[in-house]
Amino acid sequence: MAQSTFSVRMDETIKNQFDALCKEFGMNTSTAINIFAHTVVRERRIPFEISVSPTTTLDEGRVAFQNLRQSAQDSNLQDMTLDEINIKKHTH
Repeated sequence: MAQSTFSVRMDETIKNQFDALCKEFGMNTSTAINIFAHTVVRERRIPFEISVSPTTTLDEGRVAFQNLRQSAQDSNLQDMTLDEINIKKHTH
């Protein structure tokens, strides 16, 4: 089987940590990456979950704030303090 080489750019700290962990596992980095590649090809998927933490963009935050302001105005709460709103909520 012909061999091929590829290079990957990554943060130096992560590379050093990855190298050290691979050594603890009894393999070198090349072996670990080969195991990963074989697993991806065999299973036709990334062998672990990749997700993004839910975040709110500034624009989404502005829209949410505008919606809250409109809701407060619709409920005649726009000139009340939070304490006054909580008291009103508990008395109704």
